[in-house]
Amino acid sequence: MNNLSKNIKYLRNLKKLSQEALAEELGVHRSRITSHEANRTEPNVEMILGLSDFFKVPVDILLRHDLSKSNGTAFIELGNQRVLFPIMVDSDNENLIEIVPIKASAGYLAGYDDPEYIEQLQKIKLPFLPTGKHRAFPIKGDSMLPMKDGSFVIGRFIEDRSDIKTGRTYVLVTLNEGMVYKRVMNNIEYNGSLLLMSDNKTYNDYSIPIDEVLELWEFTCSINTQEYSVEELKISSILGLFNELGIELKALENHLK
Repeated sequence: MNNLSKNIKYLRNLKKLSQEALAEELGVHRSRITSHEANRTEPNVEMILGLSDFFKVPVDILLRHDLSKSNGTAFIELGNQRVLFPIMVDSDNENLIEIVPIKASAGYLAGYDDPEYIEQLQKIKLPFLPTGKHRAFPIKGDSMLPMKDGSFVIGRFIEDRSDIKTGRTYVLVTLNEGMVYKRVMNNIEYNGSLLLMSDNKTYNDYSIPIDEVLELWEFTCSINTQEYSVEELKISSILGLFNELGIELKALENHLK
């Protein structure tokens, strides 16, 4: 129960509540809060459930994780509960970027909100990135040329869906489509969906309800893991790429009119 005692004090301070104010919210005497925070007595089941409901933090996170090692922005709202969203830092308190490996990308769908899964991912530091929480995702296939299969997209976590910008690219973790990297058109206000578009126009566009989007990561930069061939670097190939993008941008412009 050592984590729980720390968490009670941490969450109470996060809400800027005195021990007496928290006790009143939970309908108990202040001495119980003092005793639990000092780890002199263990809360009973009823008290643990009360703390979970009040702070909107799942019981297993209250018991198993030291939340004092996180910060106030390390939570995301899911339904009526807040789930720990770990922000990993190094010894200099600088954010680290978790790398979702290619072979384990399918497992990310099951572990994206599990702190223990995230903690075991390999990490890198890129000091030139802007502020915000970033994560690196592997790219599969050729739907987002010139991004090569096996490259990594580093994205910034987007919590507020109103921040989604039409025409920008995002890594989306979705309920039914898995993890995808696409260019996005924001149609939330119009019909509650996002239009996902591939830069390789041999792939069809499709819409997905915003309610099926579990996570959104806006493109910040990419890491190529393969060298471009001489053929790919020829002027004719580059001009062809710009022509394709020109077609796409014209289509996007027509959508916006």
